[in-house]
Amino acid sequence: MQAYHDEEWGVPEHDSRALWEMLMLEGFQAGLAWITVLRKREAFREAFAGFDPVKVARFTESDVLRLLDNPGIIRSRAKIEATIKGARIFCDMADRAEDFSAFCWSFTDGQVLHGDGRTFVASSPLSARISTEMKRRGFKFVGPTIVYAWMQAVGIVNDHATGCFLRTAHDKSAVPVI
Repeated sequence: MQAYHDEEWGVPEHDSRALWEMLMLEGFQAGLAWITVLRKREAFREAFAGFDPVKVARFTESDVLRLLDNPGIIRSRAKIEATIKGARIFCDMADRAEDFSAFCWSFTDGQVLHGDGRTFVASSPLSARISTEMKRRGFKFVGPTIVYAWMQAVGIVNDHATGCFLRTAHDKSAVPVI
């Protein structure tokens, strides 16, 4: 967990594939501890073709059954099917020339938002708005709490504590959380 915090969590991510991967992993985390997903992340990557949305979008029922038999991942049919559907949505967006990264960062005009570093929330009005838009597009396991955790993980929101050395490491602007 320390390495994840120090090297990944809260680092602004702009790669569309990486943003989608993290959104899908956050969905798998629903109802579980993040450490569970983190420990299984490499197995998830192997099982889901490196989280290549184009490849995952082509998964069939036989792939679902294969994944349900994989002890290295969280074996939830609903979450597996949501990931495949999420890959298809990602690809549909790309086919319409809509970049997933641009979509994700459009909610903050490309800016990193900053929490106050003293109080911590599980969701926000912005995560609720993003959640609503993602659900409208057909994504699953994207409620406001999951979306907020994802926003923190990919650096859309900087919620590092006031005394944390990473509070100002990745973004020097101070845009308050909306």
